[in-house]
Amino acid sequence: MLRRMLLIAATVLPLAACGSMQVQDFEGKEPRLKLESYFAGETKAYGIFRDRFGDLRRQFTVDIQGDWNAETRTLTLDEEFSYADGETDTRVWTIEKTGPHSYRGTAGDVIGEATGQAYGNAFTWTYKVELDVGEDSWTVTFDDWMFRQSDGVVINTADVSRWGLHVGTVTIVF
Repeated sequence: MLRRMLLIAATVLPLAACGSMQVQDFEGKEPRLKLESYFAGETKAYGIFRDRFGDLRRQFTVDIQGDWNAETRTLTLDEEFSYADGETDTRVWTIEKTGPHSYRGTAGDVIGEATGQAYGNAFTWTYKVELDVGEDSWTVTFDDWMFRQSDGVVINTADVSRWGLHVGTVTIVF
């Protein structure tokens, strides 16, 4: 049995690595996604969370006020969430542009720093969040991707995991 499991792992793991999307693959793709200009001012977003079984668990809207400070190369995003069940929440991101393609960010419920990169019409970053789940608190990891489309639309999808296991997917349209 152990031998069979090792054989499967040896076969599947290299194949999984072959399909890994790289943000650099989007260099030159249009329309370009520059966080500091796209999110400056007011932005409205609509989102859902689907659990690992594909069931819709939450629907929400987000009102975002963005402020880009060119001197400090910092984007502040004040996000106000309104959930379909009546719950509300806020998150304030402080995002620093650290290089031509690189960013790092912090927020109150983010553990440590989010780090990411933008190329062409794509942006990706990863971060850990302390998430209230019922009466418990979970530390989950977000693997977040944004893709700018025509007409000013950005589609954001984030895979959420805990202890390396898929918990669900967040989809947001800006």
